Amino acid sequence: MRRLHTLCVLAALGLGAALTGGPAHAADGARQPPAAAASAGEDFNGDGYQDLAIGAPDATVSGHGQAGYVVITYGSATGPDTSSRVYLTQSSAGISGTPEEGDRFGEKLISRDLDGDGLTDLAVHSAGEDVAGTGSRGMVTVLWGRTGGLSGDGSAVLKAPADSRYWSVGSNLTGGDFDGDGNADLFMEYGPDWDVRSVLRGPFSRAGEPAGVQNLTLFSTDNSISAIAAGDMTGDGIDDLATFYAYQNHAEGGKFWRGTASGLSTVPAALPSAATAVTGDFDKDGIGDLATRVVPGGIVENLPDDAGTVRVHYGTPSGPGTGRVTTIDQDTPGVPGTGEKGDNFGARLSAGDANGDGYADLAAAVPYEAIGNRAGAGAVVLLKGGSGGLTGTGAQAFHQDTPGIPGIAETGDHFGDAVRLLDVTRDGRAELAASAPEESDTGAVWSLRGTASGLTATGSAAFNPVDLGIPAAGSRFGAVLSQHTGIYVE
Repeated sequence: MRRLHTLCVLAALGLGAALTGGPAHAADGARQPPAAAASAGEDFNGDGYQDLAIGAPDATVSGHGQAGYVVITYGSATGPDTSSRVYLTQSSAGISGTPEEGDRFGEKLISRDLDGDGLTDLAVHSAGEDVAGTGSRGMVTVLWGRTGGLSGDGSAVLKAPADSRYWSVGSNLTGGDFDGDGNADLFMEYGPDWDVRSVLRGPFSRAGEPAGVQNLTLFSTDNSISAIAAGDMTGDGIDDLATFYAYQNHAEGGKFWRGTASGLSTVPAALPSAATAVTGDFDKDGIGDLATRVVPGGIVENLPDDAGTVRVHYGTPSGPGTGRVTTIDQDTPGVPGTGEKGDNFGARLSAGDANGDGYADLAAAVPYEAIGNRAGAGAVVLLKGGSGGLTGTGAQAFHQDTPGIPGIAETGDHFGDAVRLLDVTRDGRAELAASAPEESDTGAVWSLRGTASGLTATGSAAFNPVDLGIPAAGSRFGAVLSQHTGIYVE
């Protein structure tokens, strides 16, 4: 694949009403309560600009394959500032552990103000880390936001109870305020048993101790969580949780766990199956809606050959509804392209307000879209929200052959393998960050500016590990972006 080597200015992205005095809408979530923990957004250094966290869990570090690293690019008036990027590994000062084969540092990145100081912190999942003396795997490291910028200084490890029987600490890692107290919480596998997931309640101490722990039995069979989404889907100012399940390649439905003043409800409501899920207020009614990718025929192993379908369940005071549902694919009027076998439309989803009209829009990745005769080159489609919700009207598509976007679409690049809508220029319009982990055997991340009419390729930019002066070959840079969504059956 032709090497992309472009270090340009990246541009705008928005949180809509969060910047116009209305109810705040997180880029990958619904209405947030007006508390410091929520309002910090993803600003690690406190300068008022949103910052982008990028993971490369497959990267070789210090000679160890799949040890993994994380990169932060800070927001600015002209876009993500790659000249001041921060490169972090388990060999960085203050970060626990050392780079080892298969640690996969950066497997999941969740940005939240965990200690309530008004600065965003970063929870980093190391999926393959061995936990000494337990026989289990997985670790979550918290990097604390600082006015001087994110670093490993004083980082903390979220340690599961020593007497717990746990399997994969940190899996299903997700953030939200699930009890509405204004403090950010983390949801993850933590203990005390395989069928339990835990809400670690904020605020967290700088030693990584949560204010409390709520354990929930999430499984009724020995299935696995295949997708997860958090956000306020009832409009009461408290984040809720949606979990989706699979077992031996069969999708097994989903569950809606309502957030309450005492934490997540222990009696869930049923949801249809999903392979990917994210929340956003697409009709601007103050209640978050649930956007999902449909599992074709309920069979997970059919996903690679699937053209792809996105389904939106609109929020109600009792949770995501089944009465009002929008279904969109590439054959929907207004949506660019044609639904074809293996396109995987909706494989990754991110919600945010790209045009600043106060309605959340949806970035739907199509990472296996053929561009001309180049199979799997990849594309991203922006679906726009409005008073009637999400539709195909005015939808836009972008790929590496779109005029103005750096690079050339090539077979197997998988442009859009990760997508993120985030306001890094503080102009109230969302910028799209999209990655192609297979680009030039290093991976790369692109940025497209938000405008009043939606995203634009004009002035778009891209950067890769070589540009940043960090480990490059085989790193799959950008395989993970903060708040990353996508199917992961464990």
